[in-house]
Amino acid sequence: MDGGGGGGGPVARKRSTKSAGGDRAPATTVEGASPERGVGEGRGVTLKQEIGLVSACGIIVGNIIGSGIFVSPKGVMENAGSVGVALVVWIVTGVITAIGALCYAELGVTIPKSGGDYSYVTDIFGSLAGFLRLWIAVLVIYPTNQAVIALTFSSYVLQPAFPSCLSPDLALRLLAALCLLLLTWINCWSVRWATRVQDVFTAGKLLALALIVVMGLVQICKGEYHWLVPAVAFRPWQEVHVGAVALAFLQGSFAYGGWNFLNYVTEELVDPYRNLPRAIFISIPLVTIVYVSANIAYVTAMSPHELLASNAVAVTFGEKLLGPLSVLMPFSVALSTFGGVNGSLFTSSRLFFAGAREGHLPGLLAMIHVERCTPIPALLFTCVTTLLMLLTSDMYTLINYVGFINYLFYGVAVAGLLVLRWTKPDIPRPIKVSVAFPIIYLLFWAFLLVFSLVSEPVVCGVGLAIMLTGVPVYYMAVYWHNKPKCLDSFVECITYLCQKMCVVVYPEETHVAAKADSDDKMAAEHVTEPSANRAEAGGDSSKMADKLEA
Repeated sequence: MDGGGGGGGPVARKRSTKSAGGDRAPATTVEGASPERGVGEGRGVTLKQEIGLVSACGIIVGNIIGSGIFVSPKGVMENAGSVGVALVVWIVTGVITAIGALCYAELGVTIPKSGGDYSYVTDIFGSLAGFLRLWIAVLVIYPTNQAVIALTFSSYVLQPAFPSCLSPDLALRLLAALCLLLLTWINCWSVRWATRVQDVFTAGKLLALALIVVMGLVQICKGEYHWLVPAVAFRPWQEVHVGAVALAFLQGSFAYGGWNFLNYVTEELVDPYRNLPRAIFISIPLVTIVYVSANIAYVTAMSPHELLASNAVAVTFGEKLLGPLSVLMPFSVALSTFGGVNGSLFTSSRLFFAGAREGHLPGLLAMIHVERCTPIPALLFTCVTTLLMLLTSDMYTLINYVGFINYLFYGVAVAGLLVLRWTKPDIPRPIKVSVAFPIIYLLFWAFLLVFSLVSEPVVCGVGLAIMLTGVPVYYMAVYWHNKPKCLDSFVECITYLCQKMCVVVYPEETHVAAKADSDDKMAAEHVTEPSANRAEAGGDSSKMADKLEA
């Protein structure tokens, strides 16, 4: 096995890290491995800091810009009631997203852990609240989102082969599965490869959108701007009421989804205190400009009614203006969705990694490869749950149910910023935003949340019910420490087997975790008793370390 064996090879030892609730959890590390493998002398195996500023921007932009802006930006338009109001909605939601992202930037450098809002909610509001955030993400949000994006990718790839009919459902699902397996392998092999894929495909989708924007400018220069004249742009073609405008803002907010994904990989950022806020300052305005410009370009080539009637707006736009080059549009959607799957796999696996590290998921998911320093078990878990979703026919229904819950936790995390300001005013804050920012965001968030509850009470109620199923699971799997020994032994056996198969160990504390108290530093040189949470997840790590060494 890599990293094991005889004289001169790496030697496994245990290190304690803090688990949920303050317990100490053993972490198997490897001493003596080469620095090129991300294992510094005396530091052990760690997640490598390989995400620079460009890749950080690629993660944010690539996760926000999926297929929506190419396929169906009509959700905002049909509820806004006019072109002018629709453009205002895109701009306002972009500004609100930027405010929320700045609040997350403060949280990200104040609580510098991977895991994003899950880590912030856990640290501020407690273990149960954090577990419920993780539960809904593991159970529904990420598997369904990734499955839908992968299916969109396969649909556009197969479109040329089935120009006059729908692609066979089996072919769609098989190609989507192949896409997931390929990208999971890339992410398991190298963080650098995964970020390069993200960079390339983000650049590809931005070039495609740049082509749309340029064609829109050409149309404007030709005088094709009837729907942009203020008197026409703000003329409603249907009765406009507050509920419809609120729904337009809700659709706009969903279109900017993914703005918080960089916070899931904070520990892998190069100089996170500088690059996290910089990436936000660059990416969110860029996405807002792209979204507004693309929507302006669309209405230079088609009327709002044509836009609303189209199932793929960018394809219709290309057919009208690009002639033989119109094939670039389906290709661009495929590029965009492929990059979207990669970005979602990369970030969601870090969320599950962070959850396992806190003792909320099996400890195996908190392990990384001894040489490649990638969280292989978490990536495989993400891939398997998404593949299972491809076998179901109710993905879209589930997304509708839990979209409300996902948005709910955004506000809870931002509210946590205000709680931290009140309860811990003196903790270091390398970035400190104006208190007006979280208040503005929360007012907007509360408005959309209340409107969602009033307009879709059944959908929101089912979403809340799905989330609350995590409460008994939490008390049985996490809070209950004195489980039967046979169960602990079984979990230990499975963990050890998977650990050998994946060649993974618990990571050494990174520079982030090293900011813990002095007791943690002293415990790094001694063997400590496993916490109950880690015992449930991985059993006795010392036994595993000895077996791995053999």
